[in-house]
Amino acid sequence: MKKYTEELRQKSTEELQKMVVELKEKLLKLRFKNVFGQLENPMEIRKVRRQIARILTILRERGVKA
Repeated sequence: MKKYTEELRQKSTEELQKMVVELKEKLLKLRFKNVFGQLENPMEIRKVRRQIARILTILRERGVKA
């Protein structure tokens, strides 16, 4: 995860904000799949939530509101 976080820190603020939007959409789709029992790996929801949290943390460190 350290390497992933370092890669995120190298991205621009605009890229990170775009990633947050995309990951939130992905999370919504995963939650719908989970409700209907079509989700093969429930841990994927946790993984996406943590990715969003990492990106938001980096944005807050930069002083940017997401």
